[in-house]
Amino acid sequence: MNKHLISIADLSPNDVQEVIDTALRLKGEHATGNDEPLLSGKTLGMIFEKPSLRTRVSFEIAMLQLGGHALYLSPNEVQLGVRESIPDVARVLSRYVDGIMVRTFAHSNVEELARYSAVPVINGLSDFSHPCQALGDLLTIREKKGKLDGLNLAYVGDGNNVAHSLLLAASKVGMNISVATPKGFECQPSVVQKAKEAALSSGSRVLTTNSASEAVQGADIVYTDVWTSMGQESEREKRLAVFVPYRVDVDLLGHASPDVLVMHCLPAHRGEEITDEVMDGDHSIVFDQAENRLHVQKAILALLMGKRT
Repeated sequence: MNKHLISIADLSPNDVQEVIDTALRLKGEHATGNDEPLLSGKTLGMIFEKPSLRTRVSFEIAMLQLGGHALYLSPNEVQLGVRESIPDVARVLSRYVDGIMVRTFAHSNVEELARYSAVPVINGLSDFSHPCQALGDLLTIREKKGKLDGLNLAYVGDGNNVAHSLLLAASKVGMNISVATPKGFECQPSVVQKAKEAALSSGSRVLTTNSASEAVQGADIVYTDVWTSMGQESEREKRLAVFVPYRVDVDLLGHASPDVLVMHCLPAHRGEEITDEVMDGDHSIVFDQAENRLHVQKAILALLMGKRT
């Protein structure tokens, strides 16, 4: 892997496979009580501009299980670019910690931190990209289906950061991906183009459409996310009116494969983008997916921070 994890676009197909293979190994070692202290004595600084249940807990536990420590920095403590310039934050933290994880609104904040940091920077979420989520999702699919290449993944909903990362991740490992969004809420064209280029190399297919049923047709995995993300609260009523045809319910799943898996990156707005019947149903692997954020992030931390002398 490169020094930092900013976007799935920065990873080669081999990098993606290395993360998944490492995560599977570390998960197996933990299950048998054989955790290796790969990051003994090392500290991860965690900058949060957005609150999160899964990101904070999974990274803190990941560092603990790897023998290291995690330091939580709240929005009021850092205030990227306000209280202190981003280059100065990067330079100072690099003197204290062995790695930096940032969960922020602007993707440019992650890029600027990485530009000035002497230690690895990990994108815990930005408005453009959510690489840790997508890698954890691939890990979950691999566990449940036994493979990645040749599977059909359908994403239904907003063309957001999760959709961007899934497009790039699936196309790199040979998964066919279909993304259905309402008009005006599509993924960024540059991301779609990069995914199509990766798909040419891996032998997979990329489809973007405004039809949920078309995207889900024959799908092995159906994936959704909230229609209104943090920071978009003023758009909530408008989005609710537009996104209703993209709700993942029993009727929509009828277009998918009989053994379809249902995924959601959480938190879920039950009754909006997904019904209780589906989220709590036999096809749902939502909470296995949430657990695997821990294991894939252990792999990312070990690969990025464990190599430093």
